[in-house]
Formats: sequence, C-alpha cells, structure tokens
Amino acid sequence: MYRKQTKQILKDLDKKIVFIIGPRQVGKTWLAKEIGKKFKRTVYLNYDRLEDRDIIKNESWLANSELLILDELHKMPGWKNYLKGVYDTKEARQKILITGSARLDAFRQFGDSLAGRFYTHRLLPFSMSELKNEEIGQDIERFLERGSFPEPFLAKNKTEAKRWRSQYIDGLIRIDILDFEKIYDFKAIQTVFELLRRSVGSPVSYSSIARDVQISPITAKKYIQILEALYIVFRVVPHSRNMARSILKEPKIYFFDNGLVIGDDGAKFENFTALSLLKHVYGKNDYTGDQYELKYFRTKDGKEVDFAIIKNNKIQKIIEAKKSDKQLSKNLKFFADKYKLKATQVVKELKREQAVNNIEILKAENFFKELFL
Repeated sequence: MYRKQTKQILKDLDKKIVFIIGPRQVGKTWLAKEIGKKFKRTVYLNYDRLEDRDIIKNESWLANSELLILDELHKMPGWKNYLKGVYDTKEARQKILITGSARLDAFRQFGDSLAGRFYTHRLLPFSMSELKNEEIGQDIERFLERGSFPEPFLAKNKTEAKRWRSQYIDGLIRIDILDFEKIYDFKAIQTVFELLRRSVGSPVSYSSIARDVQISPITAKKYIQILEALYIVFRVVPHSRNMARSILKEPKIYFFDNGLVIGDDGAKFENFTALSLLKHVYGKNDYTGDQYELKYFRTKDGKEVDFAIIKNNKIQKIIEAKKSDKQLSKNLKFFADKYKLKATQVVKELKREQAVNNIEILKAENFFKELFL
C-alpha cells in the first residue's frame, strides 16, 4: 500500500542521505524496497546478513548503483564515520537510504560526522489522514481495535491480527529490549510494560510505578525511557510555559500500537487521538523545519485538556478527545477563554458537527483525515 511519505523521500534523496526511522514492523524495509523499485540499479544490503556485511565493510557494491539501501547499519561499530566516508566519496548520481530498527532514533545526535548530510523521516503506523482515499481507511473501529501497524490492520480477520500482536509483544520484550540494553530484572520491565498498558490517558507517577513494581523511581523512569527509545510508547508532557506553578509534571504515556491498550473505549480512542496528533507533529517537523510539539494541560485543581499542539513554543491549538459527549467540555472552554486559544473537541460518536463559543465540535473521522500525515 502506498505510503504518503514516499514522494518527499524521493525528493530528499536528490539532496542528502535519508534516514527512515520508526517502530518495529511498521514497514520501513518494505518502503525502502518500494522506493528502490523506482531506480534501475538499486542495491539493498542488510547488516544482519553475513554476506551483506562483508560487502558493506568493503564498500564493494557496484560503482554505478543509483540507490544504495543500507538496513540495520547502526549495528556496525563506528557506523557514523563510515557513512560519512561513503557519502563524501560516492558517485555524484548515487543516492543513499538508511533504514533500521527503532534504535536508530536513539542515536540521532549524530554530531559533526553527519551534520548537514541527512534528512530524517519518521515512519509511523497508518493514520486516517494517510488512508483517507482508501476504502479500508474509513473505518475508525478498525484502527481502534486492530491498531494501525500494516500487518494486523490489513489482516483478513481479527484472529490473524491477534496472532500478530501476540508475537509482536514477545518480540518487543524478549528481543528488542534485551538487545537495546542489558536488563537485569527482566520481570520488572515486563511489569512496567503491563502497568502502562492499563494507564493510558492518566498522568504517570514514576514513584507510584516504582512502589507497585518494587524498584526505585530512577529505575522505573529508565525502563519507560527504554520503551520510548524503542518506539513502543511515547510521552506527552504537560505544557508549563507561563503556568509553571499550576501544572503537574507527570507525563501521560501512550502506545504506538493502539492494540496494546488495555482499557475501555474511551482510553483506546484517546490513545488513537494521541498517535494521530503525534504523527501530524512529526510530519510537520520533518517536512517544514518548524518546531512542533504535542503536550497536554492539567492544573493542580483537576482542570485538564487532553492535548495541545505547540508550534515554535507557541500554542497553536488545544484539543479534547471524547468518545460520545456532544456537550462542550467545560475544561476546554476554560482554557480557550482564559488563554485566548483556538480549540477543538473531537468526538468519536457524533451526529452533527457544530461550533459553540467559537470552539469546533467535530466528528473524529473528519478531524483525523485533515491532519498533515
């Protein structure tokens, strides 16, 4: 299935190295190979394959190759300096595309060796915006139940999607996490993972998780950072500019795979909203050069708005996600009025869209389809 970022990646390949990063099994290698089909002479090499590894180390691919795809290159010692050398000495017409596991994003501070030589594209699961012209992309329930990773989303039935997720979870915990960093208490990080699955939409206290798992708050935070670095979860932190005294510091934790969420329909819908907004933010950052962020509001007295889109340190819009409430959120109105902010209430089950006090109340499908990616 066509991925929306393909066109921009092709343009960027004409200028610099392109990195495709993102969660495990989101389709990075598939997309790279599809892009490779658009060139007459494409070379695909995976550092995990011994045969390919020798070719990579010796730079023994054909000199007339138009596109060089290097997969899992970050596993090669000294890969950044190696890649700089390849880029600086390549044929003028040759293009370089790098893909790999989510770990690659943990090394995004490339330093001087690759400065000014690359563009980054973060590939996330399907969104309603990306699939708005596809019939299968019109069914929001499919996104919520199956998640939007390609294989379970496109599976023939729910059973196949569930089987994929079972293997996916096992791979995340037993392979990706242990490969990323030595974990001495394997059971503890599994427990943290399971607690987060049941905490979507609520501010997360590292101290509370530490007590439940019987580890230190520092270790609890470290485990969550590992899950985040591997694109298993992502944090949405509170916006505190000009409101530092009234805002709590605890982040909310959401999952890249909506199918991992354990909770009611409201929690699953909020997670999907967070993921859709994050993809929008990443797309804006990767394509426009502006600095977008996804945050939320929560005051000490309990007033909360689910999400805030920040552009260049200024609030662009605040957003409340509701499963079925057609009444305007009091908290959304409070923040919109007090801070003169543009606001939208996104509702999954809504018969008629309307505007109340200049605040839009929109059907979820319509709102999601108009996002950037």
